[in-house]
Amino acid sequence: MYNPQPRIEVLPLFDGHHAYVVDDALREPRRVVELAAAHRVAFAVMGHNAYPGLELRLPDAVSAALNDFFLQHVRARLGIRRVERMYSRLAMVTFAPQQLGPPQWFAHRDRFGLAPPQCVAASVLYLFEDPALGGTAFFRPRRPLPEVDRMVHDSGVLAPQAFTATYGIAPGYPRDDAWFEQVAVVPPRFNRLVFYDGGLFHAGVIPDPARLSDDPRVGRLTMNGFLTCRRGGG
Repeated sequence: MYNPQPRIEVLPLFDGHHAYVVDDALREPRRVVELAAAHRVAFAVMGHNAYPGLELRLPDAVSAALNDFFLQHVRARLGIRRVERMYSRLAMVTFAPQQLGPPQWFAHRDRFGLAPPQCVAASVLYLFEDPALGGTAFFRPRRPLPEVDRMVHDSGVLAPQAFTATYGIAPGYPRDDAWFEQVAVVPPRFNRLVFYDGGLFHAGVIPDPARLSDDPRVGRLTMNGFLTCRRGGG
């Protein structure tokens, strides 16, 4: 399923963190797009996360192939000792800005309530042709983490107007603001796969929400992987 001889580009982020970019990742990427199109009616908004669009869980065999690629080519680069569990999904950002709630207005982390030495390695594979649909941005907090954690908590309990009044974060897709400095962006490219530490703040770049679609053949279709891991020595 995956390119057996990938070329991995290292993208420096901050504080020693990196993202790892693999172009031409799948041998037959358009088969995945057609799979998504064939199962279009099965995509749904999930209630367990704040993803601003539609998702479709992928079969375990597809996830296993991604896990094998990660173990062979990326695990050591991220300082991972072993993968304990993982899953993958197809996803499309579809929400108009006015549909977003406060938890979707700023960058997020993929932590799933884990405690060290557990961590999450994450990946995104771009399966769309239009670069105007946007890539992935990485952010560094501008304020101490306890303050950021309090803001994140309050985003889930305060009304939108009260949240903006308290923290100064305006409605809309995440951007560089008073809380987060955007330090890097991975531009989208069809069949480009990006791995990163899910504990870093990150967000999809949505420069033109009017271009979003729920059609897998033209929308912002991605394949995302989430691997619960233990770091070296853990």
